Amino acid sequence: MKTIYVGNLPFSSTQAEISDLFSRFGTVHSVNLISDRETGRPRGFGFVEMDPDQAQAAIEALNGSELGGRSLRVNEARGREERGGRSAGGGSFRRNE
Repeated sequence: MKTIYVGNLPFSSTQAEISDLFSRFGTVHSVNLISDRETGRPRGFGFVEMDPDQAQAAIEALNGSELGGRSLRVNEARGREERGGRSAGGGSFRRNE
């Protein structure tokens, strides 16, 4: 199974709508649209799980396509440790003096 990142989604997107969009390329095993923990509002991205070959076809076809007037960003999802960015150190900065 391959997990696909889907970004720049319209905030009105539903799991059913995203499932229908990706099912043109094969079996969709799951759709998980991310919401803000505190407000419950959609964050404009989510994840879709599909079989690897079908997922690759969906990525190639849907990346840059439009949904609800927004250009989708579709690519293979990377694990948290692969994304880089923040360190687990809590963000404090110490200067050597």
